[in-house]
Amino acid sequence: MSPRRSYDQYCSAARALDVVGDRWTLLIVRELLSGPRRYTDLHADLPGVSTDVLASRLKDMERDGLTTRRRLPPPGAAFVYELTARGRELLPVLQALGAWGGPELGARRPTDAVRAHWFALPLLRALEGEGLVEVRLEEGDFHVYVGAQDGPAYGEGPAPREPDARLVLDSEVWGAVGRGELSLADAVRDGRIEVTGEGAIAKVLREA
Repeated sequence: MSPRRSYDQYCSAARALDVVGDRWTLLIVRELLSGPRRYTDLHADLPGVSTDVLASRLKDMERDGLTTRRRLPPPGAAFVYELTARGRELLPVLQALGAWGGPELGARRPTDAVRAHWFALPLLRALEGEGLVEVRLEEGDFHVYVGAQDGPAYGEGPAPREPDARLVLDSEVWGAVGRGELSLADAVRDGRIEVTGEGAIAKVLREA
């Protein structure tokens, strides 16, 4: 475990960066917002991170109270990492960073990796209310828990139960919403996002 480095500045922003300012740390938080993950799953969804760096960051995050590690019961018997309550408090931080960074996305570069669930954070910013929303993209399916206070903010794959709303859209619309060029309401109104479901969230989106 590497010693904690510090800016040695009596400033809350500096103190926060002492903990989460290292490269990859906030992106690990992004992945763990979906719930407990195995090391191999984290490595697969963080293209470009070395095994040494990922292992080091996870140890640092456990030391700093952002994550815990536990063994799954048989037949899984694998270790998983998950966010603590303190770690989950970084959700609005990541959402704010994503909103600020949206205009930096531009067109997708040939070297850019992409995972469907990376759209979960901008989608959570755009949705209001409470409920389960399933999203279908060309890159895959994921679901988000709108208004959730505890537990996962989103998950990979189809919703674990009948969702309150189901959204179907393509990569072009996904990119435009993520960059802040197109609002979710306008995309639904223009027919660029298909909305089905009988929950309150679906009704609000169709009536916007």
